[in-house]
Amino acid sequence: MRLADRSAPANWAPTAALGRAVLLTGLLLVAAVLLGRVDLIVLAAPFALGTAYALRNRPTELPRVWVSVDEGHLVEGGELVGRVSVGNPDATPYDVAVLRTRVSPWLRIDRATLAGGAVSGRSGDRRSVTDRPFVTSVDPDTAVDLELTGTALRWGRHPFGPAGARVAAAQGLLVSRAVIAEPVVNPVYPKTEPFEAVNAMPRAAGLVGAHHSRRAGEGGELAGVRVFAPGDRLRRIDWRVSLRARQLHVAATLSDRDAEVVVLLDVLAEAGRSGGITGKATVLDTTVRAAAAIAEHYLHRGDRVALLEYGPNARRLRPATGRRQYLTVLEWLLDVKAQHSPHEPYDQVFGSQLLSADALVVVLTPLLEERSAQMLARLARSGRFVVAVDTLPADLSPPKDRGWAEVAYRLWRLDRDTMIAQLREHGVPVVPWAGAGSLDQVLRDVARLATAPRVGGR
Repeated sequence: MRLADRSAPANWAPTAALGRAVLLTGLLLVAAVLLGRVDLIVLAAPFALGTAYALRNRPTELPRVWVSVDEGHLVEGGELVGRVSVGNPDATPYDVAVLRTRVSPWLRIDRATLAGGAVSGRSGDRRSVTDRPFVTSVDPDTAVDLELTGTALRWGRHPFGPAGARVAAAQGLLVSRAVIAEPVVNPVYPKTEPFEAVNAMPRAAGLVGAHHSRRAGEGGELAGVRVFAPGDRLRRIDWRVSLRARQLHVAATLSDRDAEVVVLLDVLAEAGRSGGITGKATVLDTTVRAAAAIAEHYLHRGDRVALLEYGPNARRLRPATGRRQYLTVLEWLLDVKAQHSPHEPYDQVFGSQLLSADALVVVLTPLLEERSAQMLARLARSGRFVVAVDTLPADLSPPKDRGWAEVAYRLWRLDRDTMIAQLREHGVPVVPWAGAGSLDQVLRDVARLATAPRVGGR
C-alpha cells in the first residue's frame, strides 16, 4: 500500500460557483449605490450571507489517497481484489470526492463497490468500470474505500493504479488540486499446466532423494542377497537365507538419490499474440507456464531444480529443492522477457558456469533461430542429457499479406522441420509441450541410454 505524494503545499482554488456569487453580489451592490435603490441591497444580502456562511470553515488539508491490493498468491485466472481509498484528515467535510483509477490491461475489473453501493460493468468491458469517475462524500476524519474486483488474465508484474482524487468543500465553493497515489505492482504467477513424468531420471547423482540409483547403499529398493561383510547393519540380515546356507547373508538395497534438473529458457525470440489465460498463448506464455509446471513436479519429488536464461542477460537461479525454491522459481519467472541479441550468447551463458554432468537439461525453445539449434547440439556433444521442448504454438497463423508471404511461411516451416530432424540425428530429442506426459517417452529413452553399458570403458 502506498500513500499519495503530499510534498507539494496544499492548494485550494475557488470554483465557478464562488466566482458567480461574488460577481452577482458586487453587481447588485454597485447598482444599488448608483441607482439609490435599497431593494437591490436586500436582494444581494442572501448571496453575500450564504457565501460567508459556506466559507466559515475553510478546509486546510488535502485529501489522502491510498492504493492497495489483497495480499495472497494470485495465479492466472484468479480473483483480484484491489482498493482505492480517499481519506479526509480535515475537520471540514468534503461535499464531493471524485475518484479515478487505472489498472493494467491484464487485470480485468468486473465489479466496483463504493461506500456500500455497487457499480457493475458488462462482462469483458473494462471501460465501463475503470474509466468512469466515482463520486462520494467524505466525512471529517474518515475514509471511503472503492473496492475493485476482477480477474488476473496473464502472468507478470502488473500495476494497479495510479489513482487520483479531487474534492470539493464549503458547499462546492472550493476545490482541491488533484492528489495522485502511486501504483502498486501486483505479481500474478503463471498457472502451472498439468504435468506428470512417471519415468525415472536418466542419472541420479545426489545423496538422498526419490530416485533409485545403480549404486548399492541404504534405500528401499531390493537389489539382492549377499554374504554378510563388516560394516553391514544387523537389521539387514536375512535369517531365512542365512539358516539355509549356514552363513550370514544380508539383503542388499539400492541407494535413493536425488537428481538435478536444469530448465533452460530460450528467450531470444517471441511469436504470437497473447490472449491471456482464456485466449491463445505466445511462445513466452508457453515457456513460462511449462517451466513452472516442470519445476513444481520435480521439486515435489525432492529433486534439485535450477533455472537459466539463454539470452543476453543470462539470468540464473541456483539449484535448490523444497517449497522455498518453488516460490523463488515463480518470482524468478515473473521477470522473464524476450530479448533479441545480435551476438551469440552461448559463451555468456555457459562460459563461467559449469553444468553438472549428471543433470537433466530441459530446454524450452521455439527453435526460431539457428543459434538455438547450435546451442542444443553443443550441449548434446558435451555428454549431457538434453531434452528440447518445442514451445512454438501449434495454432500459429501464417501472415495474411498478399504476394509471397504464404509461400515464404511454408518454406520457413519446412526449414524448421529439417532443423528438428537434424537435432534428432545428433541425439537431441525434440517434443512439443502438451502438458501431462510431454516428457515421458523422451525420459524413458534417455534413461535407457544412460543405463546401457558403454563400449570400450567410456
